[in-house]
Amino acid sequence: MIFDMVKKALLAGLGVQQSVQNFLDDLVKKGELSDGDAAKLLKDWINKTEESAQELEKKINEGLSKTLSVMNLPSRQDISRLEKQIEDLSTLLRASKS
Repeated sequence: MIFDMVKKALLAGLGVQQSVQNFLDDLVKKGELSDGDAAKLLKDWINKTEESAQELEKKINEGLSKTLSVMNLPSRQDISRLEKQIEDLSTLLRASKS
């Protein structure tokens, strides 16, 4: 959901990963970096990007939770709990009519 949108914007939408790859490829062609070092740098960069995106998602979710709490809106868990209670009460009511 939000994480996927952020991830796409960081990696695919902005083309940042391709730019990093091209930069590293140029360094390899110039002999300033080995293939192995370039692959490690790219992998490290991708891992850091993933960590940053996960941290951003966590902060967004925390912010949304706080906002919902302030707005006094029921959470998905609250609604699920109420649905279960209604289901249980309906079952009891049907059983008492039998």
